[in-house]
Amino acid sequence: MMKDAMGGYRGTAREISRIIVAHPDNADAYCNRANVRSSSGDYAGAIEDYTMALTIGLRFREAITAYGNRGIARVNVGEMYGALEDFSEIIKKKPGNRRLLYAAYNSRASVKEQIGDKEGAADDRMQSSMLSLNNNNSRGEINH
Repeated sequence: MMKDAMGGYRGTAREISRIIVAHPDNADAYCNRANVRSSSGDYAGAIEDYTMALTIGLRFREAITAYGNRGIARVNVGEMYGALEDFSEIIKKKPGNRRLLYAAYNSRASVKEQIGDKEGAADDRMQSSMLSLNNNNSRGEINH
């Protein structure tokens, strides 16, 4: 599923649903429908579809993106502890892309602040700060 120049997804949830009916094990189709639903404000539907896509199984990069997108959708419906789990899952999987890891720490810090975990939020902010200070690799990859 591709975004067009206006930021909308090509294809509708109805069109993608036909693909899902024909191929219920197509994790990418669930992920695409989740993106469409999320962009239209149907966060509950998006959460269901991201969950199904992750359950069926996505490639590593797509799974990282799905966790992040589901975390954002969960924040939008007030499921802060679910969002916290999603952002933590990204951190646990340690993607090689520094920007993704940086975003996961910052997102998790924001959720922690909202649930009153000021110390945890400060720790995550420090981790994200270290990511941006420790390595100025232009491709955004972590050096091991």
